Amino acid sequence: MLLTISFDFDFIPLLVVLALAWLVPVSMTLFKIRKVPTIIVEILAGFIIGKLFLGSISFESARILDFLALSGFLFLMFHSGLEINVDQIMASFPKKKITYSRFLKNPLLVGIVYFLITMVLAYGSAILLSYFVKINNIFYYSLILVTTSVGIIVPVLKNRGEINSRFGQMIILAAAFADISSIVLFSFSAFTIKNGFQVELLYILSLFIAFLIFYKLGRRLKQLPLVKRLLFELEHAASQITIRGTMVVIILFVALAQLIGEEVMLLGAFLGGLLLSFFLHKERSLILLKLDGMGYGFFIPIFFIMVGVNFDTASLNDFDNTLFIYLGSLFVILYAIKLIPVFLWVRLFGKRTALSGGFLMASRLSLIIAASQIGLNLGIISPSVNAGFIIMAVVTCTLSPLLYNYLTPRCKLKGDKTIIVGGSSTGVLLARRMQMHGKSAVIIEKDKNRYEDIKSKGITVIYGDGKDPSIFDSLDLSPSNYVVIETATKEENLEVARMLKKDLGHENVITAASTAAINDSLKRLNVELIDVTRTLATTIENLIIRPTTYHALVETFDKFNVEEITITNPDLDELQVKEIPFHEDGFLMLIRRGHEMMVPHGNTYLKNGDVVVVFASDTAMDDFRKRFS
Repeated sequence: MLLTISFDFDFIPLLVVLALAWLVPVSMTLFKIRKVPTIIVEILAGFIIGKLFLGSISFESARILDFLALSGFLFLMFHSGLEINVDQIMASFPKKKITYSRFLKNPLLVGIVYFLITMVLAYGSAILLSYFVKINNIFYYSLILVTTSVGIIVPVLKNRGEINSRFGQMIILAAAFADISSIVLFSFSAFTIKNGFQVELLYILSLFIAFLIFYKLGRRLKQLPLVKRLLFELEHAASQITIRGTMVVIILFVALAQLIGEEVMLLGAFLGGLLLSFFLHKERSLILLKLDGMGYGFFIPIFFIMVGVNFDTASLNDFDNTLFIYLGSLFVILYAIKLIPVFLWVRLFGKRTALSGGFLMASRLSLIIAASQIGLNLGIISPSVNAGFIIMAVVTCTLSPLLYNYLTPRCKLKGDKTIIVGGSSTGVLLARRMQMHGKSAVIIEKDKNRYEDIKSKGITVIYGDGKDPSIFDSLDLSPSNYVVIETATKEENLEVARMLKKDLGHENVITAASTAAINDSLKRLNVELIDVTRTLATTIENLIIRPTTYHALVETFDKFNVEEITITNPDLDELQVKEIPFHEDGFLMLIRRGHEMMVPHGNTYLKNGDVVVVFASDTAMDDFRKRFS
């Protein structure tokens, strides 16, 4: 029988869930609830709405909501894979003989040891807990304990301006390795628990073989002119070919995993995301923006709301009088197993910073819920224990970022940053774009209402007057920091610039050009001026004369970047470009030598002190930086 479209479907339950998914972030914004993750409120709201409206829906409606929740679950695992920065992991593989000093400085090696220590601690803790609560499988229970949440850790570090710091990279790679290891171990363990230890366990390896095949195939296809032309022609509102292709990849890996066993489906979705992460620059990818819209705009909120709807409070009665003892013990264990291994970071970053990293690593969300749900389906986790883990997910992902911020105050105001004086629309846009590049940006705004508005958008902002030198002292202004002046008036721009140049002796000051008189004063102060009229004219000229190049360099948020690198490596002095084996995913665009600019060719000689303009992928850019410096 052919499939037909039936209109016999009750849309009310779906309307209730979607309305709740829309209402939660809107309400949190209106009531300025910023320190609690949206996901947590969705779970709590789902619990309430489930009791009030969804307790007596039809079997068909429940099945459809369950399917959408499962889709959200798979999307969540896909995004977990997508959050892993594969280039960072590959760049951290040791290339020299490992010494203790090199070990401590290598974020990947430290992350591996950190995970192994937490695994040992978790297994011991699971054995201790088994004396007080029934645990059917000690090893699987310990796997649930070691989970972490890259999805919580990355936004916290990004908002604090720590994403590219040495400490931030240590935490991210430790969390990434924990995520990858946990999901792989979950899948193997769940398959073994359900089917026993048999040769079919090797079927899971076929997923990794498929991963390698599609990785190799993807690298070849993306270089073919025909593929590039098709992607360009079909990437519009009607076709959205890259999104369709991405969905094919997700469902392909999920379907392959489902053939092996339903308990392996999450690994399939994760590998689909990991595969895509090889081919995307995640900070600038338009594809990722669209996938975020599909995932976090529709499927994922349904999953978390349904977690709340299905939360079984009655199951907690199984603990009788030991509920709070169990939850208290579980809380202590979840933090202890992440805090004890931070001694690995103490020597490099100090006790307080290392401890803050341990608290952040203790945040758990999607993986702990995923692992617990799989265990519940397999019958090795009881409904009461599953409910306990959901409660701990809510507690840890709320509390951990607060503890991290408390222990490391004002980290986002130190180090490499751009300071923007004035919270105009231009200043806010610049701050967002700097964050997009992984750079820290701080806005100084003296208007209280505008300050509150900028703060509500999640942008780092300081309430104060940009003409006050003490503001810059509090921001730990360093000579390398750029200060961009974009206040309400050109006269105020001049006042701020004069204070920075004369009182603070700061060099890197940028502002927009104004009247001739103000421009003369700014030039005498050696302030970098932006001619807005000329910039606008140049932009329009590029759109008319060279539109493809303009869109490629300005509006494309994909894999490649342009960067200026100064040559300081003495081994490259007087070498020809053709003698240097540069990375294949990048090339030299320009060379600036003093006041002279040149287009490099194979026979061009490089000299120490040359400023080279490089166009390259993330991985290739790292290679260029290492070679030149």
